[in-house]
Amino acid sequence: MPELVIKGGRVIDRLGERVVDVAIEDGRVVGVGPDLEGDRVLDAGGCVVSPGFVDLHTHLREPGNEEAETIESGSRAAVLGGFTALVAMPNTTPTIDDASVVREVLALGRESLVDLYTSAAITMGRKGDTLAPMAELTDLGVRIFTDDGNGVQDVRLMRRAMEYATGLGVTLAQHCEVEALSAGGFMHEGEWSSRLGIPGQPAEAEELMVMRDIALSRLTGCRIHFQHLSTAGSVEMVRAARDAGVGVTAEATTHHFTLTDAACADYDTVYKVHPPLRTDADVAAVRAGLGDGSIDAIATDHAPHSPEAKERPFDSAPPGMLGLETALGLALTELDLPLNEVIGALSWKPAAIAGIETTHGADIVDGSPANLTVFDPAHTWTVDPDDLASRSRNTPYAGRQLVGKVRHTVVSGEAVVIDGGAQR
Repeated sequence: MPELVIKGGRVIDRLGERVVDVAIEDGRVVGVGPDLEGDRVLDAGGCVVSPGFVDLHTHLREPGNEEAETIESGSRAAVLGGFTALVAMPNTTPTIDDASVVREVLALGRESLVDLYTSAAITMGRKGDTLAPMAELTDLGVRIFTDDGNGVQDVRLMRRAMEYATGLGVTLAQHCEVEALSAGGFMHEGEWSSRLGIPGQPAEAEELMVMRDIALSRLTGCRIHFQHLSTAGSVEMVRAARDAGVGVTAEATTHHFTLTDAACADYDTVYKVHPPLRTDADVAAVRAGLGDGSIDAIATDHAPHSPEAKERPFDSAPPGMLGLETALGLALTELDLPLNEVIGALSWKPAAIAGIETTHGADIVDGSPANLTVFDPAHTWTVDPDDLASRSRNTPYAGRQLVGKVRHTVVSGEAVVIDGGAQR
């Protein structure tokens, strides 16, 4: 008899939708059909059973800033949000830019509740001067390289990085920001920055780098992934590039399709993010990009900060907000998309970008890896920062009512969340 059976759920994956039970043994799906029995049963009545979610953009703060988050606490938040795999960003202390740090993060990740993959920096120390040892880090399993938090400013260096990446078969992910335009800005440059007297970053600071890297991708044949797109102009350029056959992909964060720069009206630093919250028109464009597939994936850019850090003045507080536990609810509540498209943007599409599609985001069939999310798409809940698993509390959604909640999460065949509670 199988170890575990998920009973009575509505399975949704790339194959379509069907009401079946899912049997699991030794980390894999061993049966999909009606009336299955197992040693242990997870009730999925009224719920959707989907391939596990994959976050392309998570800040776990370890090593170096464990007071804000650790791999353990971040992975707990992840599974409660339905994520079975995370791609950790490299802007830790020290930077993930050499083999020893990659090995440390991967070793710590073996104790986490999710499958943890790490990205690595494109340049040493994310300083934009010297390329990191990409071949050596690829041999350790790194498949995404990014200087997240900074865009690579030097055009020639970025071209070299793309040429190396093409040969290695890896993806470069770009934080698109021309620092000569964004320097000294702390929110979006526009009506609200003028009202508040806060220096702003123009949309063009993002859009010029998107334009540049589309051209470099066309030149080199390199796969380029655009992180946290936030402007209408960026979305339109990516749409046109994809239509022209350029190998680009893109992600949008939950906050860039749910919040605008008007949220900064009270100088509350919980709304300070990087890139900044933009206008209503930009939010509409990001939503449209998710709707027509120009933007592939929903990412969280989960960025924990201690209360002391976020209590600084707006210009000196660090940017970032929590995202792992609210991503599903925000997507289901705020996006006018079919359920299978929301799941795709959270699951199999980011898995393909990360190069882990054989283990995560796979169709739920006999023999597939048992990395699964079970959620109730009708469950209404209210965000309470004190109920979140992160070590930090910097969520902008406190008190917000969302629809859609994770009930169970299964990672490598183990039920790590049961009835909304983490099991270890």
